Amino acid sequence: MRDKIRLCNGSACAEILAALDVRSRLAQLPALGQVEIMTEASPNNLIRSELSSVPEVSEGSRDRGPLEAYGGERPTYPAWALDAIGHAPEIKHFHVDGAKLELLMWGTIGQPGVLLLHGNGAHAGWWSFIAPFLAKSGYRVAALSFSGMGGSDWRETYTMNLFADEVLGACDQAGLAASGQAPVIVAHSFGGVPAIYTALKAADHVGGLILLDSPIEPPGEEWKGPPKRTAPNRVYATLNEGLARFRLAPPQTCENHWALDHIARGSLKQVEGGWTWQFDPFLWNSFSPMIMSERASRLQVPTIVMRGGNSFLMEDRIFNYMKTLFPAGTGFVTIPEAQHHLLLDQPLATIAALESSLAGIYILPKTPMRG
Repeated sequence: MRDKIRLCNGSACAEILAALDVRSRLAQLPALGQVEIMTEASPNNLIRSELSSVPEVSEGSRDRGPLEAYGGERPTYPAWALDAIGHAPEIKHFHVDGAKLELLMWGTIGQPGVLLLHGNGAHAGWWSFIAPFLAKSGYRVAALSFSGMGGSDWRETYTMNLFADEVLGACDQAGLAASGQAPVIVAHSFGGVPAIYTALKAADHVGGLILLDSPIEPPGEEWKGPPKRTAPNRVYATLNEGLARFRLAPPQTCENHWALDHIARGSLKQVEGGWTWQFDPFLWNSFSPMIMSERASRLQVPTIVMRGGNSFLMEDRIFNYMKTLFPAGTGFVTIPEAQHHLLLDQPLATIAALESSLAGIYILPKTPMRG
């Protein structure tokens, strides 16, 4: 039987499938070949093909974000979010191949480990109102800022193998395997690609994967990456001006302006002449996305794929296609009333889904999930 958690987040109520009775759930899953595949290309792919890692454009009304209306003041934060953010992480820095990397940590060493990976152009602070809940549930939690993003160093050249080494280094530095079990990696969007790559490169060091709105497109539709940059990030005279320009990429609305405010403040750094974005604008000049459709089928760790119910990157056509790629027993979960940035749109529902999924993964037999 499939257990359910019912959670209300404001006016939205989400029924989240929990992976608690995993053994019986796996036995009841239909054969993956029974999933209907739709092959029509979506017009949303035209939007995706033009996405940039830059949260700004040069001209026009799009050069204003939802935070402009607050004039630098903070929107009202819900009490639960303030409490969670108030549980400040331990901050550590470590080096991989010459780059100093930022690592945030919560919880006690010796508890089962969870590593949180952000999306393209983001940073570890995106998880700061999510991670404390997981730590309170009994996990040792860490969030990494990839090189070229957040508070981590930039590189001359970026490779998927380097990102995987950063993931493994973060697990080691945070003591995520001190419980005797390999840590579970939770990855949003772009972070899902190095997560899968790492699980294939070092399966013994990864206890499971939870992929949040991290699409794998059908052949011929694979994302080629954002346009290459030739100019540095813009410098804003004041922090308020930078906050006013902050927008999500890929573009979407988000009613939780407090969440946007929190991550925007962590996305800017002070430099000579003002404030600018932390991410390396030239990262994608030397790095290309890796096609994961063939790799997903080779995973040998428990895996759960989540999507936002309104995410154009994970529409039904893409979601159904992905169900044919992953090994038998992979879980697939939808967070209703959430778009691509589901941890911002429905943070409490995402927390509930993560907690139930982690509980399921940690009771799985430690054998490859093969049909």
